[in-house]
Amino acid sequence: MKLTDRLLKIASLVTKDKRVADIGTDHGYIPVYLLNKGFIDFAILADVNKGPLENARGEVRNNNLLQKVDLRLGSGIEVLEKNEVDEVIIAGMGGILISELLEAKTEVAHSVEKLILQPMQAQRELRKYLLNNGYEIMDEVLVKEDFRIYEIIIAKYTGENTLVESEVFYEVGKKLIENKDVLLNEFIDKKIFMYSSILSKIEGKSGEGIAKKIEDSKFAINELEKLKL
Repeated sequence: MKLTDRLLKIASLVTKDKRVADIGTDHGYIPVYLLNKGFIDFAILADVNKGPLENARGEVRNNNLLQKVDLRLGSGIEVLEKNEVDEVIIAGMGGILISELLEAKTEVAHSVEKLILQPMQAQRELRKYLLNNGYEIMDEVLVKEDFRIYEIIIAKYTGENTLVESEVFYEVGKKLIENKDVLLNEFIDKKIFMYSSILSKIEGKSGEGIAKKIEDSKFAINELEKLKL
């Protein structure tokens, strides 16, 4: 089984020999890959929908791994008990949904050693939630697949909120800058292009909120430019 670049990067962030839960597991590709490699010995595969969970069950069965997994039907980390796993993967969902899943069972979210989060959108909102609700963002990585750059956030609950010097760090994680991620400039350029596109559509127009949107977009472009390596 060959993982896509996105899934392979997520799998690479799991710690060896840890108990892992893959939330929204779909086909179960990440835990199956890690179990086949002997990198982990046990995984919980969970999905809110029966169809994807049955797909995962088939993948697990085809790889003779039924004795090493627990398949659970249910919403988010609500299927987990405290101290059942060491690390949790939540990938391929929106950032707001991920924050809601963490909030739905905080005793689990707060107890695990590592959260590996890969939001498909609303990344800014997820960072803001984490930093304002006692989580430390321990690391961030970017991975490119086809023409899209995906953001992966590694976090852990510490109970201490983190203040950011500028709102731009909700948009671009500080760890990406500290690590000088090889995709950082391309990632920032994509964001600048997005704000520039907004400006081109609304400049010269009038109406409620237009002036503020123009001002906010220009400010965001300026702040983003400062972050480029």
